[in-house]
Amino acid sequence: MPAMPPANAQDAAEFYAVIPAGGAGTRLWPLSRSGTPKFLHDLTGAGRSLLQSTVDRLAAVADDSHVLVVTGARHVRAVREQLPALADTNVLAEPSPRDSMAAIGLAAAVLQERHGDVVLGSFAADQVITSTPSFVAAVREGIEAARAGYVTTIGIAASRPSIAFGYVRSGELLDIAGAPSVRQVLGFTEKPDAETARRYLETGEYRWNAGMFITRTSVLLDHLAREHPDLHAGLVTVARAWDTPERDTVVANVWPTLERIAIDHAIAEPVAAAGGVAMVPGNFGWDDVGDFNSLAALLPAVDGAGSKVLGDQDRVVRLASAGSVIVPAGGRTVAVLGLDDVVVVDTPDAVLVTTRARAQELKSVVDAVRDRGLDDLL
Repeated sequence: MPAMPPANAQDAAEFYAVIPAGGAGTRLWPLSRSGTPKFLHDLTGAGRSLLQSTVDRLAAVADDSHVLVVTGARHVRAVREQLPALADTNVLAEPSPRDSMAAIGLAAAVLQERHGDVVLGSFAADQVITSTPSFVAAVREGIEAARAGYVTTIGIAASRPSIAFGYVRSGELLDIAGAPSVRQVLGFTEKPDAETARRYLETGEYRWNAGMFITRTSVLLDHLAREHPDLHAGLVTVARAWDTPERDTVVANVWPTLERIAIDHAIAEPVAAAGGVAMVPGNFGWDDVGDFNSLAALLPAVDGAGSKVLGDQDRVVRLASAGSVIVPAGGRTVAVLGLDDVVVVDTPDAVLVTTRARAQELKSVVDAVRDRGLDDLL
């Protein structure tokens, strides 16, 4: 059963949006790199980076004072430049990546130190969502479920039996005021094979797991204390020192010792098994832009042959080429002749040529570049 909030906490609850902004987006190399990861890029041609778009769509439920970004120390400057309205204290810098549980747990512990028990919603910085009103409606239901004591996730309506995403299985409707569509979560599944994914969709019980979680800070930290006490103790120690002169010393001593684990494994899965996780059906377009093939689905066609261009279309020449994805980011003109369904990414110091069908394999290219000692390209 879910942990219940303390008396009167529901009426006093405030909502804070936490945006974990990490990862290198290796399947979008050479456009996305460790120094300039995909969340800092405008990948849809909207004129806003994925990070900025995340903050934009959360504006209806959290103004800038209620938004925290957790990011790597090397990305703090870029995050602040892209989000100048955010206070410096609302950008939490991780000295090294320790996976999503440490990032979200740090935000939860810092929020609890600063504001007491509040409702926290975690939304990755590198996702594309269409229909902001539907997204906001789902978040608002999630907030009500969180106030009722649940760890709440948003399940995305699956448009196809994808093997690239994890799945969440829903059960019966829960009777929560202000959250009429929220259901019990029966479990989570990692990326399945194609046949399993197909069977999941046939049941009508499964949705994609987008990694969005809404919960009270006290509920999250209590679950973490039970499931991973050492990680909990370390995060609380760091949070207590965060707004003090001792921060750097404490972080240097404690952060490297923290367990590396995803929030799905640390909290969502065991708490769901105990009946403490709820799900809001998310009926909006969603994509995590995992590779150049998925990016193609987000860009408008530039010709009748279905080709897509991210960047200056005048820098691209296509002849007898259909379904191609071209990124002219190197300042040169890119010409494609007689090739269908190819991906060409031109940057000042690296060029990628592959097919859309093999775009998911791009991590192997990044590994090969690393093995050759070309770290300056990563």
